[in-house]
Amino acid sequence: MLNSSGAQSKRSRLETHMNRETIILAVALFVECTIVTVLAGAWLGRHRDQLDDLTYYRKTDFSDREVGKYDYYGIGWEVVFTFFMSVILFQVMIPIALYISMELVRLGQAFFMIQDESLLDKERGNRFQCRALNINEDLGQIKYVFSDKTGTLTENKMEFRCASVVGVNYSGGAAATDAGEEGVSVVVDEQIWRPKMTVKTDPELLKLLRTGEGTEEGDKAREFFLALATCNTIVPILSETEDPTVRLIDYQGESPDEQALLYAAAAYGFMLIERTSGHIVIDVFGQKQRFDILGLHEFDSDRKRMSVIAGFPDKTVKVFVKGADSSMFGVVDKMLNVDIVQSTKSHLHTFSTLGLRTLVIGMREMSNVEFEEWHSSYEKANTALFGRGSLLKAVAMNIENNISILGASGIEDKLQQGVPEAIESLRKAGIKVWVLTGDKQETAISIGFSSNLLTGEMTQIIINNHSKESCKKSLADALAITKLVAGNPAGADAVKSPLALIIDGTSLVYILETELEEELFEVATSCSVVLCCRVAPLQKAGIVVLIKSRTDDMTLAIGDGANDVSMIQKANVGIGISGREGRQAVMASDFAIGEFRFLVPLLLVHGHWNYQRMAYMILYNFYRNSILVFVLFWYVLYTAFSLTTAISEWSSVLYSVIYTALPTIVVGILDKDLNRKTLLKYPQLYGSGQREERYNLKLFILTMMDSVWQSLAIFFIPYLAYRHSTVDGSSIGDLWTLAVVIMVNLHLGMDIFRWNWITHTSIWGCIVATVICIIIIDALPILPGFWAIFHVMGTWVFWFCLLAILIAGMIPRFVTKAFTEFFIPSDIQIARELEKFGNINEPLVSQVATRTLSIHQQQNRP
Repeated sequence: MLNSSGAQSKRSRLETHMNRETIILAVALFVECTIVTVLAGAWLGRHRDQLDDLTYYRKTDFSDREVGKYDYYGIGWEVVFTFFMSVILFQVMIPIALYISMELVRLGQAFFMIQDESLLDKERGNRFQCRALNINEDLGQIKYVFSDKTGTLTENKMEFRCASVVGVNYSGGAAATDAGEEGVSVVVDEQIWRPKMTVKTDPELLKLLRTGEGTEEGDKAREFFLALATCNTIVPILSETEDPTVRLIDYQGESPDEQALLYAAAAYGFMLIERTSGHIVIDVFGQKQRFDILGLHEFDSDRKRMSVIAGFPDKTVKVFVKGADSSMFGVVDKMLNVDIVQSTKSHLHTFSTLGLRTLVIGMREMSNVEFEEWHSSYEKANTALFGRGSLLKAVAMNIENNISILGASGIEDKLQQGVPEAIESLRKAGIKVWVLTGDKQETAISIGFSSNLLTGEMTQIIINNHSKESCKKSLADALAITKLVAGNPAGADAVKSPLALIIDGTSLVYILETELEEELFEVATSCSVVLCCRVAPLQKAGIVVLIKSRTDDMTLAIGDGANDVSMIQKANVGIGISGREGRQAVMASDFAIGEFRFLVPLLLVHGHWNYQRMAYMILYNFYRNSILVFVLFWYVLYTAFSLTTAISEWSSVLYSVIYTALPTIVVGILDKDLNRKTLLKYPQLYGSGQREERYNLKLFILTMMDSVWQSLAIFFIPYLAYRHSTVDGSSIGDLWTLAVVIMVNLHLGMDIFRWNWITHTSIWGCIVATVICIIIIDALPILPGFWAIFHVMGTWVFWFCLLAILIAGMIPRFVTKAFTEFFIPSDIQIARELEKFGNINEPLVSQVATRTLSIHQQQNRP
């Protein structure tokens, strides 16, 4: 793979933030243990003379003689023991089980993404692939999308459209479909062989090839198509048809461009019919000619061209070269082809503005001495044990010079279905789409307009430079433009006249990893669109790192080929497209889809759902664990800091396993705040994840405050009700256990958006399971608290306390929730009202776009 970099392990943004809150909880645990330890030490010192009557302290005399005194080890050791025992008692504060729950939820989310028919590529039968289970929720927080063009935005189905041959533009043509027409089919061993695909041919060019042999123009045109048929790595494969006398030639190879050029050459009478390791056979207007392949220098991203050394039947040796115009015109013989070169450059510009992919074709003849020198160097480099690649590159660059331009080709690569609509949806969602391509600037701009990436109202900032100083000046001018636009009153004109940055790979050579990077970052982030042309694979990765290292925004890279692997690995989320360029991108990705348009439901629907669910589940798990710990903490403070607990040890163990575990997992997999139709209709709703509205430090603090309040209600209402009674601690402990379980499940139920039978079963089933477990535990005579629940469950005080706990504990949350949803509703709440009441609140939904746009402008302002 070209210019690929090593893979990196990835962690989700939510998980990173969760670790921050886990540290806060660990500090809270330490503070609680410290408070208990200090107060225990103070209490022991104050009641030193009364400890003989407290039987739960340790016996220091273990002799067989009769001893009526129980003592303790001293305040120092007791303080140490108390601290470590309190750590054991309160350790539930650290939600270890949360990590297991998260993995189960991610597994469930991945299952539903895989089964989603809207992510199914029906043409090729490719389903969505989830290759990294640990970052599902990151799909809901993407701010930047870095996309390849060929095979990602386009179909990667190359079709030859036109050619410039020896300075003449041949652009008109009609489909050559007549099987009997020369150049379309050949006869081999009494069988008719014809190409699998037909190509439009230009009548004038076809006439020149047929009748112009012996003329300079005709000979050059023939050499042009010989170069197309020779300079490649394509293998012709024969396939059967229903007619036993007809066989189809299928040109197979790694490059779709080469396939298109071979089908074009065949349509014009130069049909490759055989390839071996040492030679090829080309049918030239019915005459089979054998050419020896003496050497091949493959394409690389530094040279941006490939070459073949071919031996002709007349014993001459020629070098055929094809590649990007930026590399080919640098190796042209400056003494020749002046007019042809200028005409070819003009035609290339025309082809590029039409959105066509272009290649320049050249050739030169080698002398015997020159061939021998090359052959010796080639064999030496090809058999080298070390540095073979660099040696072969040096040999290729030495031979690829003084080239005579034969012409250029224009190949069409159509946009994939739904690409313009997908880019528009992503733009409305507040996601910036950057396209990083190896194509010419004009081609990239043309595709940008056709894909709706670029619009006519955009102001284009173009940076095309060949020195560091000129890059510095261009960036300074670009910064001035961005500041001028940003300084407009109220930003009104900025919205009407968005900016688009267009920069080429040569300029990036002088900018990336230099002091100019910061200026590029300022310019790029001020633009609505960035289009990078003629970039190498590592430059794609460098652009991703430029944003990722300087902002907290989430990045996503999407591509289909080996050239995109580095970019996919560097981004927070990497998506591979199962295209026609192999599976390297898919194998390096976190997720795989069939087409670019699937990115919209993946991000706007599944990404939104995954983020909303996982964010809430993390906060809820912090809440449900801390509320139990706080109840235990209040009890310890009222029992002489002895670290005894009224809640049975079995209930403490089952709390995170049976009593409360299942509902949070079910909600994390199935709950949906909004339906698919609403999320796709109003892409602005995606901004909730970008702004981290569902999980942040403020919500964490409020959740912890809520858990403290509810724990106070759970502990003190039974305490006050039973403080003058003879009910034992185990009975009140069972009441506390039931109250905690019912409270946390009702808390969860209040926040569920869409109830179904599975949700009902999990929540109410866990409450019933808790009651059954408490009854079984209390029915075992070998355990402490035997029959405790039956002592209190039959009294009205028990049920009154339970009801009072639930009302007192839930009222603050209910009032806060009702107030915020009615007076300061979020975008999500407005959309939910639209779903429920239909068009009644349609005007309210317009606030979503306006408010989201305003927030994005404030965030993007320098």
